Amino acid sequence: MCLNILKEMENTMKVGIGQDSHRFDFQNNSKKFILGGVIFDDVTPLDGNSDADVVLHALTNAISGVTCVNILGKVSDEMCLERGITDSSEYLREALKYLVDVKVVHVSISIECSYPKISPKIAEMRKSISELLGIPENCVGITATTGEGLTAFGQGKGVQAFCIVTAI
Repeated sequence: MCLNILKEMENTMKVGIGQDSHRFDFQNNSKKFILGGVIFDDVTPLDGNSDADVVLHALTNAISGVTCVNILGKVSDEMCLERGITDSSEYLREALKYLVDVKVVHVSISIECSYPKISPKIAEMRKSISELLGIPENCVGITATTGEGLTAFGQGKGVQAFCIVTAI
């Protein structure tokens, strides 16, 4: 009986998990710090070939977990390094192209860092992500933690994000 239920769910619901992290780039004064498609003014940017938006990268990875098509890596490198596309929302849009017969209905994101403070920008990030995915803002959950300073992210060396996507 459980096997039949699982087979039915397999055709109707999928869940993907994604993670990404980047160090701060203390040498770069021209790049912007971006999370969830939102610019944080006067914040040290993250190091990476792209805009290093760890939230959108984690989201892209979670969608890749649903579609089984990895975007971050060969595809994003081609977009970034060969075509000059550094906007992480474009990588997310590329991942969304592979969703077949399912639609993202809910996203849960957890961000770990000691700097910057995330809470003042959560509403803006939820709006940005909901627009990118075409889902209501109340279907985008975002939490933030310092992790009590136990990891490099909680110690101020970078930012880490985890994302879980539900698609039906």
